[in-house]
Amino acid sequence: MGAVQLADLRGTYARIIHTDAEHHEALTALDRLTEIDPESGTPAADELELLALVLEDYEKERWPIGLPDAVDAIRFRMDQQGLTQRDLEPCIGSRARVSEVLAGKRALSLRMIRALHEGLGIPLEVLVREPRRAQRPS
Repeated sequence: MGAVQLADLRGTYARIIHTDAEHHEALTALDRLTEIDPESGTPAADELELLALVLEDYEKERWPIGLPDAVDAIRFRMDQQGLTQRDLEPCIGSRARVSEVLAGKRALSLRMIRALHEGLGIPLEVLVREPRRAQRPS
């Protein structure tokens, strides 16, 4: 495919997406707009930004991503920050207790939840959720 000209994009105005077919069309339009790399402040740049927002909204609604399990969130944060189990001891307690929590054998106490939230910045709504294995199917 040759270079995409702005004239090729007439009529691609972003609109609310209701179906997967419209989603596909919007993705195609987004690809075409990113190919021309519009200059900020131009109608094409505005169209690109609006189209990205509409796509994001549809994808969040169509394919929601639920909150992670507390243990998964803790492990993710450990990986992000290069932490070891020993680094969690101030938040959770003894080395054995940290191992039990990470293995899913011990629930988080209110003290642990507060410490993990304040110390590692893990959202409270993630830490207070029941573990996956204890959740009932919906």
